[in-house]
Amino acid sequence: MVLRPEPIIRTLEQTPGLAHPVIALSPSGRAFNHSVAHELAQLEGFTLLCGRYEGFDQRVLDLVADDEVSLGDFVLAGGELAALCVIETVVRLLPGALGNDESSVEETFANGLLEYPHYTKPAEFRGLEVPEILRSGDHARIARWRLAQSLRRTIERRGDLIERRGGLSADEWAILDEFPPLE
Repeated sequence: MVLRPEPIIRTLEQTPGLAHPVIALSPSGRAFNHSVAHELAQLEGFTLLCGRYEGFDQRVLDLVADDEVSLGDFVLAGGELAALCVIETVVRLLPGALGNDESSVEETFANGLLEYPHYTKPAEFRGLEVPEILRSGDHARIARWRLAQSLRRTIERRGDLIERRGGLSADEWAILDEFPPLE
């Protein structure tokens, strides 16, 4: 089943104040990632077109879509879940959305790395302890430890992200040497 062009194009043409760009959610679109989310967060608005089953008649894409975006190398039955993912990802980057605008600065993908592990109270739970360094109060050392954990986690789980960054710098290798892997 392919969605016909007439009702989609008519609806878009008759919608006053329609935000642009119009972005079709499609497995053949450019990959949606943190960088694309930042790009969209800078806009005054945008419109997402959600397909269903086989998607849109190509003429919809040719005539009204300014861009196509894909969540990944998989196919959904419809674009509604993809739209929710795009919206949530973009909205949390908007000033004031998280309550603290610095909250999104250190998170996963913000600097091309996976985020470091997080801990909270209690200091010990079922024999597992919060690493001592996080209880030390030495904020500079904690920041270096967090970077080491981010680097190590990214190397182990998503080496492609390290490659995309052009590898590790000499300073990053030194930080990895400074902090041994978590046990």
